[in-house]
Amino acid sequence: MHEIAFSRTALIFKRAFDIVGAVLGFIVGAPLLALIAIAIKIDSPGPVFFKQIRVGKDHRQFQIIKFRSMYTGAESEQQKLLELNEADGPLFKIRDDPRLTRVGAFLRRTSLDELPQLFNVLAGEMSLVGPRPPVPTEVACYQPWHLQRLGVPGGMTGLWQVSGRSELTFDEMVLLDIYYIEHWSPWLDLQILLRTVPNVLLAKGAY
Repeated sequence: MHEIAFSRTALIFKRAFDIVGAVLGFIVGAPLLALIAIAIKIDSPGPVFFKQIRVGKDHRQFQIIKFRSMYTGAESEQQKLLELNEADGPLFKIRDDPRLTRVGAFLRRTSLDELPQLFNVLAGEMSLVGPRPPVPTEVACYQPWHLQRLGVPGGMTGLWQVSGRSELTFDEMVLLDIYYIEHWSPWLDLQILLRTVPNVLLAKGAY
């Protein structure tokens, strides 16, 4: 075990990095964001964005924003699909989720459905890099040591996303999150962001 690397100075630096990165992301990605929004509206009825309650730093709840990748009302059908769950621990993931729309399946494979989370980053609810923010039902199933991953802001990408992603077990994901928290540095954040690009382009481990 190591001392948590997120000192007050580190958090200030990380926040400044997040703001600059999110603003640049919106500027560069504006045409892509617009095209995705149009594609979602043409492909299926319903809103462009999907909002869901997640748990962030120190157990604070917030509303995450993503591009909608499933048909409207799909979240209420999760209980019917529990036997198809391919993830272990408290996670729920299906490789070929029948609730996905045509555009949504592409967005999931490429992780482009995550782009609106830049709004969450600007709002200070998330960071560009950090542990994946869980839903409250997942946290309710956590073992005590799993809660360490909630000691820092959740991120759009993180160490586990570039180290195997959905191919990892839940405990392996948590261990990578804890390693990230204990060894954080600006250089580690930059490394993870740079490694995220080829992972997204190759859709490695994404579903």
